[in-house]
Amino acid sequence: MSEILTFSEKAKSRLKEIMSSENHKKYLGLRISVESGGCAGMTYKMDYIQNKIGGDENINIDGIDVFIDPKAIMYLLGTKMDYKEDKFASSFVFNNPNETEKCGCGESFKI
Repeated sequence: MSEILTFSEKAKSRLKEIMSSENHKKYLGLRISVESGGCAGMTYKMDYIQNKIGGDENINIDGIDVFIDPKAIMYLLGTKMDYKEDKFASSFVFNNPNETEKCGCGESFKI
């Protein structure tokens, strides 16, 4: 079985940088989920959490706790999270081999 979610070195580095800042030390970690929305049907959602939510899958990334919503696991299997920067923006990007369609702005996807 493939891993639920893996992280590029850039994504790991940026997660560590964010979570070690004074503003984020109060959080337990980051929670990743998938919800309905966007023009292609589904969107990735990332939230800071202070308490673990029952049933979440916990992945420790170089000391940072990342929690996966159990309802999102089937949509995320084999996905690699990356961090991209260009002149105008920076963001986490999900490279999901299960996607069959992605909207033009890259904010939503279809499985």
